[in-house]
Amino acid sequence: MVTSIKLTEAAGLLTHADKTVRIKGHLQATRDLGQIMFLIVRDASATIQAVVTEAHLQEQLRQLTSETPCYFEGVLQAQQQKKNKEAKSASATENSQTSPSQIPLVELVLTSVEPLASGLHVPPIEIGKQSKIDNLSTSTLLDYRPLTLRNEKVRAIFKIEAEILKAFRHYLNGENFIEIHSPKIVATGTEGGAQLFKIDYFGRTAYLAQSPQFYKQIMVGAFERVYEVGPVYRAEEHDTTRHLNEYISLDIEMGFINSEQDVIAMQIGLLRHIMEQVKEHCQKELAMYQATVPTIGTTLPQIRLEEAQQLLASKYGWKSESTDLDGEGEKLLTSHFEKEEGIDMVYVTDYPHAIRPFYAMPGGPLKSGEAGSKSFDLLFRGLEITTGGQRIHEYEQLRQSIASRGLNPEEFNDYLLCFKHGMPPHGGLAIGLERLAKQLLGLPSVKQTALFPRDINRITP
Repeated sequence: MVTSIKLTEAAGLLTHADKTVRIKGHLQATRDLGQIMFLIVRDASATIQAVVTEAHLQEQLRQLTSETPCYFEGVLQAQQQKKNKEAKSASATENSQTSPSQIPLVELVLTSVEPLASGLHVPPIEIGKQSKIDNLSTSTLLDYRPLTLRNEKVRAIFKIEAEILKAFRHYLNGENFIEIHSPKIVATGTEGGAQLFKIDYFGRTAYLAQSPQFYKQIMVGAFERVYEVGPVYRAEEHDTTRHLNEYISLDIEMGFINSEQDVIAMQIGLLRHIMEQVKEHCQKELAMYQATVPTIGTTLPQIRLEEAQQLLASKYGWKSESTDLDGEGEKLLTSHFEKEEGIDMVYVTDYPHAIRPFYAMPGGPLKSGEAGSKSFDLLFRGLEITTGGQRIHEYEQLRQSIASRGLNPEEFNDYLLCFKHGMPPHGGLAIGLERLAKQLLGLPSVKQTALFPRDINRITP
C-alpha cells in the first residue's frame, strides 16, 4: 500500500523510511548526471531530494519542465545509507542553491512519476534558486508574483502573517472581544474626505472604506469590545516603500475605558502574545530572514510628540516643517529608544487635535498653545505601525467637532445615532498587518508583504 505524505518535518519522514510513499508536488529542479539523476521535489510544506537511476524514468523526466505538478512515488531512505558518496556530494552541491529548508535526513528513491499537466513553458525565473530570487528587483518580484509566491522564502512572509492573525484573534477572543465584519462600500469618508476612492454605486457616488472606524464605534454600543480583520483603501498618490493603496487593517475598539492608556495596555498585551506565538511557531521562516523578534514586557516607552520633536532637534539635528514626525524622525526616535532602553518600539502621544480625525478625544493644551488629543502612534523599528486613541463619546461634542472641520453633521446622522442614544467612553486602534510584517522581517518595501500589492502604478497581477 502506498502512503501519501506531506514534506512537513524530517523526523516525520524518517518514520516512513524504507517504505513506498507518494508525494503530491512540483518538480522544482533537475540535475542530470547521465547514469544518475537528482530531482528537487516541492510540496506546500518543504522540499526533498529524489534520486532516479532507472533509465526509463530518466527519459520521462527529461521531457518535463521545472514546476510540472506530479505524483512522485518511491522509497524513502536515510541519506547515510547511500553508498555512492561521489553522487551524494554532487547532488548536495546543486541542492545548496535550491531551498532554504531542504530536508537533509532522507531522500526519495523514485520508482514512478505521473505528470499532472502537459505542454508547459519553461518558467521565466528560477523559483528554486534562492540567490536568483533574492537578487530580483522588487518590480520583477511583483511582476511575476504568481510564480515568485511559490518560492519558499517568499511564502514564509505569508506564513508569518497567518500566524500573526491567528495570535491576534486568539488573544482578543480571550479578552472578550467579538469579531465583526463591516461594509467596505460607504457613503462618506471616515477621515473627512481625504484619500478616498470614488465608485459609481448605481448612479450615486460611494467610496471604498478607509477604515472600519465608524462601524466599530457603533458596535461598541452593542458588544462593548470588538475587533475586525479586513482590507482598507487609501488613495495614496505617492509610490513609496511604506505605503499601499489596499492593505489589511487589524482594528480593535473597546468601551468603558478610563483613558487612551487602557487601549495602549491592551495593545501591549496583544503584541506580546503575537510576538511569542510567531517566535514559537515560525522559527524556520524567521531564520530565512535572520529576523529578531522583540521581547515585549508589561510596558513600552512613551513620549509626547512635542517632547519627541525637541529631543530629535536638540540631540540629532532633526528638522521638519511638518507638525508630525516624518520618516527620518520616526527612524531616529526608535533608534534612540533602542539605544537608551533596549526596545525598538515607542509610543508617541498627545498629537495636536487639528491633525487627528474629528472623532479623536481632545486632550490638554500643548506647549504650542494648540489643543492636544488623547491619541497615539506606535513606532516599530523606524515606522509607524499603529494609530489609536480615545474617541469622543458625547453626542453634542462630536457634532461640534465634525462642524469644526468644515463638515456637515447632518451627513453623519447614521453614525451619530448611537451617540445620540448613549455611548460609553471608548477607544481603539488599527495595526497595519503588512507594515508589522515588513518591520519584523527587515524587508525593504511594504509591497513585499502584500500578496498582490496595489499602489499608484500597480493594479495587476
